[in-house]
Amino acid sequence: MYAVIKTGGKQYRVAIGEKLKIEQILSDVGSELVLNEVLAISHENNLTIGTPTVANASVKVTILEQGRHDKVRIFKMRRRKHYQKRQGHRQNYTLIEVKAIEQNGVALAV
Repeated sequence: MYAVIKTGGKQYRVAIGEKLKIEQILSDVGSELVLNEVLAISHENNLTIGTPTVANASVKVTILEQGRHDKVRIFKMRRRKHYQKRQGHRQNYTLIEVKAIEQNGVALAV
């Protein structure tokens, strides 16, 4: 059983018990969230695809950690023009754990 959710402009395939890093959500560590943008749910060989989201479906998650990814180094150079530019970027993330996938108020079991 899995669900496809949309958060932070990206789509993720999630299952109960999975941990994943998503774009930062401003909330406290240990708090529970309900993600309502569920694009698809697969349960017992039945695939429900939303238009664009599945009605009355949600995914309950717990926030485990707020952090930053490793630094990405950016280096631009134009040969023979004496141009060099160095930059760095660290993206914020939220580590979540999927607790339940619900449809019509009923938690779907594995």
